[in-house]
Amino acid sequence: MATRTATTVKAYLAGLPAERRAVVQAVRKVILANLGAGYEEGMLYGMIGYYVPHRLYPAGYHVDPRQPLGYAGLAAQKNHYSLYLGLVYGGGGTRESDDTPDARWFRQEWSKTGKKLDMGKSCIRFRTLEDLPLELVGRAIARLPVRAYIAAYEKALAPRRRPSTRRRSKA
Repeated sequence: MATRTATTVKAYLAGLPAERRAVVQAVRKVILANLGAGYEEGMLYGMIGYYVPHRLYPAGYHVDPRQPLGYAGLAAQKNHYSLYLGLVYGGGGTRESDDTPDARWFRQEWSKTGKKLDMGKSCIRFRTLEDLPLELVGRAIARLPVRAYIAAYEKALAPRRRPSTRRRSKA
């Protein structure tokens, strides 16, 4: 698939076979209809990304500050589709400390749909459009306005930003 090298959403979609493009476009339509003000759509990490632009959050993504702060992503993989939700990041972990209130909310709401959830830390994998509860996806996307997402992101980073306890030598 030529989607790996696509630099625009339009090119990414054009690089997909028609049946896979239809699935991605259906999910994309739900995301765009529910995406809060301030988030933008573009290409991130070889997939369609939804993110907080640098003009709103100049610090960017902590691992690579040149990248904007990602909120969601959508990709057609070789054997499945992937929907990445920053809202649930950490919710797929097995330790209680990996869990978040939003991740718990998402899993509880998903369980009400009767559909099987195949989720990693932030990645929901699905093979067909029928495997994905689109109404829940819309509610999840709409759940966090930009400022609330930035605040939650910074709160999650806080434990990693502890001041150094190393002693400095006196010269």
